[in-house]
Amino acid sequence: MYGVPPDSDTGFGRVVTGCFFDGVTKTTVWLHACFLLLRHFRFHGLLCAWLGGRFRHGRPLIFFPLIVLAGCQGSLSVLDPVGPAATEINTLWWIMLAGSALIAIIVAALIWRSFYSTPNPDKPRSRTLRIWIHGLGLAFPISVLAALLIYALVVGERLLPHHDTQVVRVHAIAQQWRWQFTYAERPDYVSEGILHIPAGRPVDVAITTRDVIHSFWVPRLAGKLDAIPGHVNTLRIEADAPGLYHGQSAEFSGAGYTGHTFVVQAHSAADWARFLAGESM
Repeated sequence: MYGVPPDSDTGFGRVVTGCFFDGVTKTTVWLHACFLLLRHFRFHGLLCAWLGGRFRHGRPLIFFPLIVLAGCQGSLSVLDPVGPAATEINTLWWIMLAGSALIAIIVAALIWRSFYSTPNPDKPRSRTLRIWIHGLGLAFPISVLAALLIYALVVGERLLPHHDTQVVRVHAIAQQWRWQFTYAERPDYVSEGILHIPAGRPVDVAITTRDVIHSFWVPRLAGKLDAIPGHVNTLRIEADAPGLYHGQSAEFSGAGYTGHTFVVQAHSAADWARFLAGESM
C-alpha cells in the first residue's frame, strides 16, 4: 500500500551501538580537553596578565558553565526532552557524560602525576604502579565503561516499540527533499512536511525512503533512525504535551539536505479526534 516491502527493523542494534560509541567519543573529548588544560596550565598566568590582571586565579572559568548551559535548550535540543523516549536518551547522555568525566579526571591525574610528582624512594615502586596504573588506569575505566554499556543495553531495550494497545501507527516516507506522512487511522490522507500525532500516546513511525538514505530525527521526542531504500525501520515517539516539535534529516544525502526538515504537530485528544474525522482545526 505504501510502496515499501514488509520487512522491518526496530533499529535496536544501531541504538545500542550509537549509545556506546557516543560514550567512547565523550571520553575521548574529555581526555583531549584535560590534556590541553594540563599542557597550557603553566601559561594561565600569562593569559591573566594579558587580560589586564582582572581575572586572576581562574575567574574566567566561572563563565564556562554559563556558556555551555546556553546550548541546552532549543527546538532541536536533545537536552530538552518532552517525551518518554527522549527523556531516557537524555538521562543516558548525562550518565555517560558523568562516567566519561570520571575517567577523564583519573587519566588527567595520572598524566599530571607523571609530570609533576617526585618519586619517594622509601615507598615500593611496584605498589605505586599497581594502584595508579593497574587500578586507576585500567580497572577503573574498564569498570565504568562496562557499567555504561550495560545501562545502554537496558535503555535500548526500553526504546523498542513493544506491543501497546494505545499505539498509533504512521508511515514516514523520505525523498529529496521532502517528507510525506500517511496514517493508518486515516488512510485517505497524506501530509507533507508535517506529522500529526496525538499527545500522550505512543506513536510507531514506520520509516522508509524512495531514493537515498535519509535519517528521521525529532530530538525532543526520540532518537534518530535511518530511512533506507527498500527497507522499513520502526521508531517509537511520544509527546508529553500538545505542541510543535521540529525534526530534520540527520543524514548527509546531497547538497540540499540542510533544508530537509519537517515538524511534528502533537494534538490534544479532542483535536486528534477532529483530525481523524477530517475536520478543520
